Amino acid sequence: MASPTMIICLGHAALDRIYRIAGFPPSPQKVLANSTEEVGGGMAANAAVAIARLGGHVALCSRIGDDLAGQAIRAELQEEGVDVSLLRAFTGARSSTSAVIVDPAGERLLVNDRGAELDDDPSWLDLTIVQRASLVMADVRWPDGAIALFRAARQTGVTTVLDGDIGAASRLPALLALSDYAVFSAPGLAEFVADEPAAALATIRRMGPGHAGVTQGAAGYLWLDDTGLHTQAAFPVTAVDTSGAGDAFHGGFAWALAQGMDAAACARVGQATAALKCLTPGNRRGLPDHAALMAFLGRAGR
Repeated sequence: MASPTMIICLGHAALDRIYRIAGFPPSPQKVLANSTEEVGGGMAANAAVAIARLGGHVALCSRIGDDLAGQAIRAELQEEGVDVSLLRAFTGARSSTSAVIVDPAGERLLVNDRGAELDDDPSWLDLTIVQRASLVMADVRWPDGAIALFRAARQTGVTTVLDGDIGAASRLPALLALSDYAVFSAPGLAEFVADEPAAALATIRRMGPGHAGVTQGAAGYLWLDDTGLHTQAAFPVTAVDTSGAGDAFHGGFAWALAQGMDAAACARVGQATAALKCLTPGNRRGLPDHAALMAFLGRAGR
């Protein structure tokens, strides 16, 4: 029996190949890597791992292929304690993979293959699992699945959190209408609403969510809700690798929300989770456990 405080994450799961280089060249050329690493990735999958590290009970709904990459994706998620009972491998499909090139300052170039033959039809999802969840979160990489999950959550009274990013502008209105919280990346918000951030968040709120926010990297987190416009500064750290920082924020934010924290506390936890992730190379290795998160917040006086 699943815990009543279970969090469900739905969306993208991938396998990332990370190449660390001395610096980005001024023009296309052959570049030698200082090191190479193969790790799990994907927006929803990274957020799920962040939640599991913090001690949350989390299940991932996602689509992979029955290839070697898919096997690696599943195995790593299981090792992290993520429930993979709703991770479906499609016969003959190609799993999503990425090449991530990272420089010494932690900046990155990402080339993503989102896979092939991964059926968009969400009818295989067992949506009764929503009845055992306290919160569901979805990214925009599988809109049909996200809409089905959010509809089931809305009917059950379960909180919904949307991870808004680039590449799904045409489907966002339907998703936003079913979202209680919408947390965008800065590029995702700018792609959907061509306005300055505060005005863009006001537009997002009119489409459904009570809480509309945007992660802005070192500029912190900005959000708008019934009480007004608010900011949470980023924690000052020397970033080694920013890969997956946004996913870490979403995972920390969702975990805190499921614990009953208010929006300001959720923003602090999200920022701290992302900051700690950035201290270590890789998009998952630096994700903190609960003790590390609390120690970091304690040192920061939060």
